[in-house]
Amino acid sequence: MTTNSNVGSADFDWSAIGKKQENYSADDRKKFDELYGRSLKTIENLQIIEGEVVGMNNREVIVNIGAKSDGVVALSEFRYNSDLKIGDKVEVFVETQENVSGQLVLSHKRARANKSWDRINVSLNNDEVIKGFVKCRTKGGLIVDVFGIEAFLPGSQIDVKPIRDYDVYVGKTMEFKVVKINNEFKNVVVSHKALIEAEIEMQKREIIGKLEKGQVLEGTVKNITSYGVFIDLGGVDGLIHITDLSWGRINHPEEIVKLDEKVNVVILDFDDDKKRIALGLKQLTSHPWEKLSADLNVGDKVKGKVVVIADYGAFVEIAPGVEGLIHVSEMSWSQHLRTAGDFVKVGDEVEAQVLTLDREERKMSLGMKQLTTDPWALIVNKYSIGSRHSGSIRNFTNFGVFVELEEGVDGLVHISDLSWSKKIKHPSEFCKVGDKMDVVVLEIDAENRRLSLGHKQLEDNPWDIFETVFTIGSKHKGTVTSINEKGATISLTYGVEGFCPNRLVGKEDKTNPKVDEQLDFIVTEFSKDAKRIVVSHRAVWDAEKEAQLKAEKEAKKSDQEESKKAVKKVKDNVEKTTLGDIESLAALKDKLDNK
Repeated sequence: MTTNSNVGSADFDWSAIGKKQENYSADDRKKFDELYGRSLKTIENLQIIEGEVVGMNNREVIVNIGAKSDGVVALSEFRYNSDLKIGDKVEVFVETQENVSGQLVLSHKRARANKSWDRINVSLNNDEVIKGFVKCRTKGGLIVDVFGIEAFLPGSQIDVKPIRDYDVYVGKTMEFKVVKINNEFKNVVVSHKALIEAEIEMQKREIIGKLEKGQVLEGTVKNITSYGVFIDLGGVDGLIHITDLSWGRINHPEEIVKLDEKVNVVILDFDDDKKRIALGLKQLTSHPWEKLSADLNVGDKVKGKVVVIADYGAFVEIAPGVEGLIHVSEMSWSQHLRTAGDFVKVGDEVEAQVLTLDREERKMSLGMKQLTTDPWALIVNKYSIGSRHSGSIRNFTNFGVFVELEEGVDGLVHISDLSWSKKIKHPSEFCKVGDKMDVVVLEIDAENRRLSLGHKQLEDNPWDIFETVFTIGSKHKGTVTSINEKGATISLTYGVEGFCPNRLVGKEDKTNPKVDEQLDFIVTEFSKDAKRIVVSHRAVWDAEKEAQLKAEKEAKKSDQEESKKAVKKVKDNVEKTTLGDIESLAALKDKLDNK
């Protein structure tokens, strides 16, 4: 068996086994180690160091920081910088120089986070433009990654024009300016709008300097409100008021324009600083009144659509932009005050007659009632004096009731002509609005469109009969219905009311009667013309007392007369007896004398 002579030799270099490269001596190796060490940077863990991007793929970025090996950083940590390329200098945080796999571990996110607040403060102080990545949408704006810190981008700071869809900015890298920092709560507010305002301000001054009244410009519909439309004239905003959008009436500007629509407008006016610019759209077309037919005259019939209703009338559009007013008094022959809404509604198609026409002032008045027959033209024949009719109670006044016999024809029933017997203080005591009432025509004033009506005249005057029933001094049963400071109202038979003054209402026991108490009354006064009956309760018991006294007096007088008759009779008897005795004595004397 052959034995290798090198085995166990102290000079054998075991480190060279299996290596193809050239073998170096210990001195050469030491020399090379020193040179290699000087070529490497002194790197410590948890240190922020600048490196160079040496490689990239769709998942990772290879960064050389001058260490023995390159480090790998996830590409997602650079998503704020979409322009990252090989050769760019980036800062990284050395988490560990060698992990279990022998790999250098770097983090760009932590490096940014450690220096982010310093950078953000510097950016704010120096008014620098920085880049950030829009991460997501939040309430009122967007969340932006700036130097590894989440900053808030308000919706109002995204652009100079209102933004309706925030989602289109998510995932984009944009430039910003830091506008506010709250170090206590670690809040940062950024603005993209601030970057373009300066440029827009210059454009605005240039545009404003060229503005003139009557100038026609092209603009874009920027915003629509209920009162008008804001137009972007290329950095300068102007307002088209809703009344300057169309010659015709519109309910909302959306009927005429749409968002982002290109429109031609005319400058109507602006203030001294030209910050408020009034624009017009309808002024680019001729006024509809100029197209109105020259054959249209007063008295002609027209058709149109009701576009606006007010309490005093309705506006009817007979052609686009041409309107006429139908006053509420021209809608019906009725004299009752009503609103236009009682006759027509918005959108109704109506027919009317032209009453006035002023082409210079562009005004027109119309009438609807003129297309129907005036009921007062035939009033004398249809509602002759003494004729009877039935109508509807429309309303009350303190002095009477208005009864409508037909549309446009009403008459007044005076309060005194409602009832023969009842004393009515207000018509509401006798009837209700909406009730039917039979009436008689008493008077006609066709010129002033007035009818005088009566209700009580449907019956004969009962006071002719009352005059024979309620004679002065007659006694009747009555019920107290009300009491006031002057006296009491008494309900008598036949539905008649009488009045009992306070001085005549007292009872015999010195008390006054109460409401609903029934007593006897004596008529002391009757007036058919005034329809007045005055009664007295006191007269009842006064008469009874007087009759009693009279009876007692007559009884006493009778007793006295009886006494007198008795005394006289006694006297007569005494006188007769005495005389008889005398005659007897005389006869006896004569007889004695003869003897």
